[in-house]
Amino acid sequence: VQLQASGGGLVQAGGSLRLSCAASGNTFINYEMGWFRQAPGKQRELVARITSGGSTNYADSVKGRFTISRDNAKNTVSLQMNSLKAEDTAVYYCAGKLKMYGTLWAVDYWGQGTLVTVSS
Repeated sequence: VQLQASGGGLVQAGGSLRLSCAASGNTFINYEMGWFRQAPGKQRELVARITSGGSTNYADSVKGRFTISRDNAKNTVSLQMNSLKAEDTAVYYCAGKLKMYGTLWAVDYWGQGTLVTVSS
């Protein structure tokens, strides 16, 4: 499975961006998918995830502002980001086939990062 992310860019605080991730392969529908981000000097963190059945979960820092969705027919997963803040600035990574071990996430497939910069 290959993941191709797109949609990053520069936006002012309070603005919106939509990230998209296109997956190759016909097993996408079975995978839990997610978006991680990594800010300079910080660890990579899970921002949002969506199960194969469409259940979603968000980091507290983005709840109410970000929405993850998937289109299994098109093998895509998206992250709609609204009310962006300077602290959302990071490289965002699409992730495929997530599994949690204790408090740690294992990811089988990573997309290339896409930079989101929010100016204050």
